[in-house]
Amino acid sequence: MAGAFRWGILGTGNIARKFAEGLKALDGAELVAVGSRRQETADAFGEAYHVSRRHAGYEALADDAEVDAIYVSTPHSLHRENAILCLERGKAVLCEKPFAINAKQARQVVAVARKRERFLMEAMWTRFLPLYQEVRSILRERAIGEVRMVKADFGFRAGFNREGRLFDPALGGGGLLDVGVYTVSLASMVFGGPPTRIASMADLGETGVDEQAGLVLGYEPGRMAVLTCAVRTNTPHEAHIMGTDGMIHIHHPFWHGTTLTLSRSGQQDAERSCPYVGNGYNCEAAEVIRCVRAGRLESDIMPLDETITIMETMDRIRAQWGLKYPME
Repeated sequence: MAGAFRWGILGTGNIARKFAEGLKALDGAELVAVGSRRQETADAFGEAYHVSRRHAGYEALADDAEVDAIYVSTPHSLHRENAILCLERGKAVLCEKPFAINAKQARQVVAVARKRERFLMEAMWTRFLPLYQEVRSILRERAIGEVRMVKADFGFRAGFNREGRLFDPALGGGGLLDVGVYTVSLASMVFGGPPTRIASMADLGETGVDEQAGLVLGYEPGRMAVLTCAVRTNTPHEAHIMGTDGMIHIHHPFWHGTTLTLSRSGQQDAERSCPYVGNGYNCEAAEVIRCVRAGRLESDIMPLDETITIMETMDRIRAQWGLKYPME
């Protein structure tokens, strides 16, 4: 693939704007198209980010021959249909997290990508930041020994809005899918697979979605992750990975941080700085470009099978709460 890698963005919300900003810091990437449900919003987004190809309708974006890959930035409840549309039209797809509403939907999207032989990846941007490259390196070197426990939290206090995305069951509202996925994904990355045991508790608010929750995920042999998430409670946004010979402390905010402290038995604590260029969304975009240009259909940093198991874990957690969304 010669020349600049050409991106399209499906959706024009806040996360789409962050991704567009991130692309500005990525050499060899160009934002060439945007698709929205209305021409006015496509035009406004195009004016803000100097995008010349402005489509009224997602189908028109998916059919745009000048686009190499599409970033799906719509609400959770639309990810399956939007991602499948783009894959069926032959586009590589980066789909915002959570990848879908549930594992069944995730498997459907992955099946289309594999049938059509098109690249697909979950946009868990945290995985691709320099800090997490460093974390994985420390773990590979067994610098903290055998990992025994992961502790992480991601919670914020949003103003209550019955019809807002965070509180509407029809849009997959609640803390688990919105921010809890970061903590579950971290545990999956560290432990290398899904938990064998789950214990959890949630506060289901007025609209029936989880406003805050505590999760304990068990991994063999005897390892565990202790996680919290919330959309009505502020939390520290930190993570700790604890092993038999030391600990990694990922400082606030762990989900897009630049600093960690490595503590090892008998040694002085070592702080490591891992800054990144741009706003960080460029890192996941760079992975898409790397994979597509190498002819790969998925990333080994965020594999599709792992994306599915993360969704399965969140399904199991929601089942303990009796939380089902209207479309399920």
